[in-house]
Amino acid sequence: MFTTGYIGLAISSFLSATILPFASEGVLILMLHSGFDPVGCLITASFSNTIGSFVTYFVGKLGDPTWTQRFKLDPKRLEKFQSFIQRYGFWAGLIAWVPIIGDTITLALGFFRVPFLPTALAIAIGKTLRYAIIIALMQ
Repeated sequence: MFTTGYIGLAISSFLSATILPFASEGVLILMLHSGFDPVGCLITASFSNTIGSFVTYFVGKLGDPTWTQRFKLDPKRLEKFQSFIQRYGFWAGLIAWVPIIGDTITLALGFFRVPFLPTALAIAIGKTLRYAIIIALMQ
Protein backbone atom coordinates (compact mmCIF):
# COMPACT_ATOMS: atom_id res chain seq x y z
CA MET A 1 0.00 0.00 0.00
CA PHE A 2 2.68 2.49 0.98
CA THR A 3 4.78 1.82 -2.10
CA THR A 4 1.74 2.22 -4.33
CA GLY A 5 0.98 5.57 -2.70
CA TYR A 6 4.47 6.90 -3.36
CA ILE A 7 4.31 5.69 -6.96
CA GLY A 8 1.00 7.51 -7.39
CA LEU A 9 2.49 10.67 -5.86
CA ALA A 10 5.52 10.39 -8.14
CA ILE A 11 3.34 10.02 -11.25
CA SER A 12 1.02 12.88 -10.28
CA SER A 13 3.97 15.13 -9.40
CA PHE A 14 5.74 14.34 -12.65
CA LEU A 15 2.63 14.96 -14.77
CA SER A 16 1.83 18.23 -13.03
CA ALA A 17 5.23 19.59 -14.07
CA THR A 18 4.63 18.92 -17.74
CA ILE A 19 2.38 20.92 -20.02
CA LEU A 20 -0.48 18.58 -19.13
CA PRO A 21 -3.11 20.18 -16.89
CA PHE A 22 -2.66 18.20 -13.68
CA ALA A 23 -2.18 19.08 -10.01
CA SER A 24 -0.30 16.98 -7.49
CA GLU A 25 -1.19 18.93 -4.34
CA GLY A 26 -4.40 17.00 -3.81
CA VAL A 27 -2.58 13.67 -3.95
CA LEU A 28 0.05 14.98 -1.54
CA ILE A 29 -2.55 16.24 0.94
CA LEU A 30 -4.48 12.96 0.73
CA MET A 31 -1.31 11.00 1.43
CA LEU A 32 -0.43 13.17 4.42
CA HIS A 33 -3.94 12.70 5.82
CA SER A 34 -3.53 8.95 5.29
CA GLY A 35 -0.44 8.84 7.49
CA PHE A 36 2.34 8.74 4.91
CA ASP A 37 5.75 9.98 6.03
CA PRO A 38 6.05 13.74 5.33
CA VAL A 39 9.75 13.45 4.49
CA GLY A 40 9.10 10.59 2.08
CA CYS A 41 6.31 12.62 0.49
CA LEU A 42 8.57 15.69 0.22
CA ILE A 43 11.37 13.73 -1.45
CA THR A 44 9.03 11.87 -3.82
CA ALA A 45 6.98 14.90 -4.87
CA SER A 46 9.95 17.27 -5.19
CA PHE A 47 12.10 14.84 -7.16
CA SER A 48 9.31 13.77 -9.54
CA ASN A 49 8.03 17.29 -10.09
CA THR A 50 11.55 18.54 -10.78
CA ILE A 51 12.19 15.75 -13.30
CA GLY A 52 8.90 16.63 -15.02
CA SER A 53 10.11 20.22 -15.34
CA PHE A 54 13.36 19.00 -16.85
CA VAL A 55 11.33 17.23 -19.54
CA THR A 56 9.42 20.45 -20.21
CA TYR A 57 12.71 22.40 -20.36
CA PHE A 58 14.15 19.99 -22.94
CA VAL A 59 10.95 20.08 -25.00
CA GLY A 60 11.42 23.84 -25.10
CA LYS A 61 15.07 23.41 -26.03
CA LEU A 62 14.01 21.28 -29.00
CA GLY A 63 12.02 24.25 -30.23
CA ASP A 64 13.12 25.99 -33.38
CA PRO A 65 12.64 29.77 -33.58
CA THR A 66 11.20 29.37 -37.09
CA TRP A 67 8.30 27.44 -35.56
CA THR A 68 7.00 30.67 -34.06
CA GLN A 69 5.89 31.80 -37.50
CA ARG A 70 4.61 28.38 -38.56
CA PHE A 71 2.42 28.04 -35.44
CA LYS A 72 1.41 31.70 -35.67
CA LEU A 73 2.54 32.55 -32.16
CA ASP A 74 1.83 36.13 -31.17
CA PRO A 75 5.15 37.97 -31.66
CA LYS A 76 4.36 40.45 -28.87
CA ARG A 77 3.69 37.65 -26.40
CA LEU A 78 6.84 35.84 -27.50
CA GLU A 79 8.80 39.07 -27.09
CA LYS A 80 7.40 39.45 -23.55
CA PHE A 81 8.59 35.97 -22.64
CA GLN A 82 11.99 36.60 -24.18
CA SER A 83 12.32 39.86 -22.27
CA PHE A 84 11.31 38.13 -19.03
CA ILE A 85 13.79 35.30 -19.57
CA GLN A 86 16.58 37.70 -20.52
CA ARG A 87 15.88 39.80 -17.44
CA TYR A 88 15.77 36.97 -14.89
CA GLY A 89 17.67 34.18 -16.62
CA PHE A 90 17.85 30.91 -14.72
CA TRP A 91 16.38 32.60 -11.62
CA ALA A 92 13.00 32.39 -13.37
CA GLY A 93 13.21 28.67 -12.60
CA LEU A 94 12.45 29.47 -8.96
CA ILE A 95 8.83 30.11 -9.94
CA ALA A 96 8.47 27.06 -12.19
CA TRP A 97 6.06 25.66 -9.58
CA VAL A 98 3.42 28.36 -10.13
CA PRO A 99 0.31 26.84 -11.73
CA ILE A 100 -0.24 27.54 -15.43
CA ILE A 101 2.61 30.02 -15.95
CA GLY A 102 5.31 27.83 -14.39
CA ASP A 103 5.21 25.28 -17.20
CA THR A 104 5.29 28.06 -19.78
CA ILE A 105 8.28 29.67 -18.06
CA THR A 106 10.08 26.33 -17.95
CA LEU A 107 9.37 25.78 -21.65
CA ALA A 108 10.65 29.30 -22.40
CA LEU A 109 13.82 28.70 -20.37
CA GLY A 110 14.59 25.79 -22.68
CA PHE A 111 13.45 27.55 -25.84
CA PHE A 112 15.68 30.56 -25.17
CA ARG A 113 18.58 28.25 -24.29
CA VAL A 114 19.16 29.35 -20.70
CA PRO A 115 21.98 27.13 -19.33
CA PHE A 116 20.56 23.91 -17.91
CA LEU A 117 22.53 23.35 -14.69
CA PRO A 118 21.76 26.65 -12.93
CA THR A 119 18.20 26.46 -14.26
CA ALA A 120 17.84 22.92 -12.93
CA LEU A 121 19.07 24.00 -9.51
CA ALA A 122 16.66 26.96 -9.38
CA ILE A 123 13.75 24.73 -10.45
CA ALA A 124 14.61 22.10 -7.84
CA ILE A 125 14.88 24.70 -5.06
CA GLY A 126 11.58 26.36 -5.94
CA LYS A 127 9.67 23.10 -6.22
CA THR A 128 11.11 21.64 -3.02
CA LEU A 129 10.28 24.80 -1.08
CA ARG A 130 6.70 24.73 -2.40
CA TYR A 131 6.15 21.14 -1.28
CA ALA A 132 7.89 21.81 2.05
CA ILE A 133 5.52 24.72 2.72
CA ILE A 134 2.47 22.63 1.84
CA ILE A 135 3.65 19.83 4.12
CA ALA A 136 4.45 22.28 6.96
CA LEU A 137 0.97 23.80 6.65
CA MET A 138 -0.57 20.34 6.86
CA GLN A 139 1.28 19.41 10.08
